[in-house]
Amino acid sequence: MKKDVLNKNKKRDFSSMFLIVFAALFAAIVAHSFWTNGASDGKNPINGLVSTVTKPVELSFSDVLRRAPEIQTMKIRDNHATGVLQDGTKYNAVIVYTPEFLEKFSKNGTVISIDTSKTWVDYLGTWVPILMGVFFIWWIFRGMRGGAGGISRTLMGQNPTKIVTGKPKTTFKDVAGIDSEKQELAEVVDFLKDKRKFQAVGARVPRGVLLSGEPGTGKTLLARAIAGEANVPFFAASGSDFSGIIVGLGVAKIKEIFEMAKRNAPCLLFIDEIDAIGQRRSQNSFNDQDREQTLNQLLIEMDGFSNETGIIVIGATNRPDMLDQALLRPGRFDRQVHIDLPDLSGRKAILDLHAKKIKMEPNVDLMNLARGTTGFSGADLENLLNESALHAVRVGHKQVASDDIEEARDKIIMGPRKVRKMRPEDIKLTAYHEAGHAFTSNAFDGLTDPIHKATIIPRGRALGMVQHLPIDDKVSMSIAEVRANLIIALAGRAAEEVFFGRDKITTGAESDIEMATRLARRSITMAGLSDKIGLVSVNQVQTFGARVPLETASEKTAEIVDAEIKSWIDKAYGEAVKMLRTNKETVKKLAEELLARETLTGDEIKEIIGGKKKKGIKTAKKPTSAKKKNNNARS
Repeated sequence: MKKDVLNKNKKRDFSSMFLIVFAALFAAIVAHSFWTNGASDGKNPINGLVSTVTKPVELSFSDVLRRAPEIQTMKIRDNHATGVLQDGTKYNAVIVYTPEFLEKFSKNGTVISIDTSKTWVDYLGTWVPILMGVFFIWWIFRGMRGGAGGISRTLMGQNPTKIVTGKPKTTFKDVAGIDSEKQELAEVVDFLKDKRKFQAVGARVPRGVLLSGEPGTGKTLLARAIAGEANVPFFAASGSDFSGIIVGLGVAKIKEIFEMAKRNAPCLLFIDEIDAIGQRRSQNSFNDQDREQTLNQLLIEMDGFSNETGIIVIGATNRPDMLDQALLRPGRFDRQVHIDLPDLSGRKAILDLHAKKIKMEPNVDLMNLARGTTGFSGADLENLLNESALHAVRVGHKQVASDDIEEARDKIIMGPRKVRKMRPEDIKLTAYHEAGHAFTSNAFDGLTDPIHKATIIPRGRALGMVQHLPIDDKVSMSIAEVRANLIIALAGRAAEEVFFGRDKITTGAESDIEMATRLARRSITMAGLSDKIGLVSVNQVQTFGARVPLETASEKTAEIVDAEIKSWIDKAYGEAVKMLRTNKETVKKLAEELLARETLTGDEIKEIIGGKKKKGIKTAKKPTSAKKKNNNARS
């Protein structure tokens, strides 16, 4: 320790000496410039008093050429000329001299002398940059004696790797919704706890585990839980921490973190967003050699340590397709665990876990909430409950109620409420649009997802919507479900035509048409549900949003696909119009209730369609705004 302090003091003294020398040289240059300027002004540079010597006259270059016969002597240094005129007057001038210029003045009898000598300032201006460059190079290579990868530890200190260390308190109890993934990684925990039982039978535990999945699915949390469950040190860094503006710094940092892990084995080394340094190498990547060298060092380090070291490397990425194949081979990341978005039971478990931290009313149904959050990740569900708590505080609730959760979910899915001044006819048209969706959805109850609610309250870009609540997670759809969903999607436009006429239809069905077209195209070109196309996959490739011809399909097949999609859409639209015309009065009643109350629940919609009058209904003022559809919404 004492030796390190002495070395630090020596470095500090050397740096101070260098700064003093540099400041002295700078002061000397400034003083010389001041002395020269002061002397040329005819003033004493020390006390500023006017010299007794006559001040030289300043001549321009044209004056020098014109008064050439009057010039007695001329001393030239660079482009400056000084001398004496025939009458004894001294002069200063800035000139550009050439052989013709000198010959002209020589013929007039002028005594010319050219000073080519160099002053100490000239030498200073030449050698100081050279010496500073040499000093910088020496400063860089001075760290090669103890720096990893030939990089000075001083430079590494200026750009340190952000390494999170310690023994996490997170365990598998704090991770919910990914039980199968936890079982997959149980072997890693057992190895970190007791590796002898694996060695007894000659088993090789994976050296590296790659966690992949959508953002927010819990990759980092799962890695921390593994270390906490095994009660071993946890080293965490991001892939971007190993890159920098200094070439070779990434290699040094890779060595640094692996050396640290070896000293603390058994341990877990976690590299988040590993695609930042592990991207696939190519033959043309000449401009990214530093990143490739960092990747090479990572490959060497992962292949260099043996099973007995007790180091488990866990990488996390959202883009496993971008990683280099050498990184994924057995012996490095030889086990890949993909973390999917949670299913219904997983979402319920995640909500139960996070709900323990929030005060909720006893009647809040988390299973109902899990049903209505299909596609939510663990992070999304945690954010949903937090938004619910914030809304509860905002409205003055002591506990989070179902209304708070409903408001938070609508805000996340559709956006915040919008206050829009809309014409009465637009509000009315929106109500009938959503009534068309709601009626057809109820007609196909049992075949499609049941209705959760219908609303004409504007949110985000939507003017209104009909929201469905899945009973369970579906992995596929029958052709009957596809056709029913097409009818439901196009029922909003059909209601506009049935109740307002063909000339009154609007652009509000834009998202409905887009969804219906996408569903029909996927069913025809990918799922083989069309008799005309058959069991052939003719996917349409989209590159950066640009449309390109159908892949693996001829022009004739592409025309058949387009005609078949249009046929499905037209048939579904015709069925929607037929259903609404047949039940025009019921749909009108539904639209009027939407205008009166703005929002109807699924049970209320069923009662209205079934002809039952709900007790205690209060008619509200007509809304001043409406919204677009998300499940079936109007834009």
